Amino acid sequence: MILGDRATPAAIAELRGTLGLDAPLWRQYLDFLGGVFTRGDTGDSLVTGVPTAELVLSRAPVSLGIIGLALLLVLVIAVPLALAAAHRRDGWIDQLVRIVPTITLGMPLFWVGLLLIIVFAVHLGWFPVGGVGAAGSAPLEPLRSLFLPALAVALGMAPPLIRSLRAQLLEVTEAEFVTTLRAARVPERTIRWKHVLRGAALPTLNLLSVNLAYLIGGTLVVEKVFGINGIGTLLFQSISSRDFPVVQAVALYCAALVVIVTLAAQLLSALIDPRLRRTR
Repeated sequence: MILGDRATPAAIAELRGTLGLDAPLWRQYLDFLGGVFTRGDTGDSLVTGVPTAELVLSRAPVSLGIIGLALLLVLVIAVPLALAAAHRRDGWIDQLVRIVPTITLGMPLFWVGLLLIIVFAVHLGWFPVGGVGAAGSAPLEPLRSLFLPALAVALGMAPPLIRSLRAQLLEVTEAEFVTTLRAARVPERTIRWKHVLRGAALPTLNLLSVNLAYLIGGTLVVEKVFGINGIGTLLFQSISSRDFPVVQAVALYCAALVVIVTLAAQLLSALIDPRLRRTR
């Protein structure tokens, strides 16, 4: 692919030696791991010759911005809806909260993104259609550019979190310590926000960390829909051009991000529940 259809066997052999493809597979793999762990080297792009780490890290801020904003929107959407559903159990609010958010589960992320563009960007004009505005154009312009992509990802993640948090809230509400707090005439709002929500947050936090791979994958997809020049766009471009080292580097960095955030979720779980600290 690099040398073209008319490459001579000698030129192909020389290039294989330059790329290290003439070595056994186990040796190639060990050399790659050695470069990753000792120098942070994930190889060079076959198309541009630029180090893949440089390509990925240059696009990372935009993608991480979408991921962080999507996490925030998921919490803003899931927590109030789950509280409202649990507080009005089996009422019309509960039924509405349990049914309406599941609609987005049947829609692909790119379709949700297109709907958001049509409604909020084209018809209402509240947000830009695509791309990321320059930071100097307006104080909140980059945030406005990332809001719709993050909302598309958040709408896909919210339904299972709402159902999980609602179930946990109902379970904690029926616990004996809540009955004791009510008997002691503790205000209902204090019980709900300080005790019940804290007790129900741990399983939902674990579910959120498990769904992190979906969050990252969804971010890579919506970047293409909104024309955002992030890691997702880099990934699709590299797949189209068969730039395998870049695809490999994107997968590696995304896997590392999943591990880091999962570890952070475990630490946060220990802060929420002191029993985990004593157990460990």
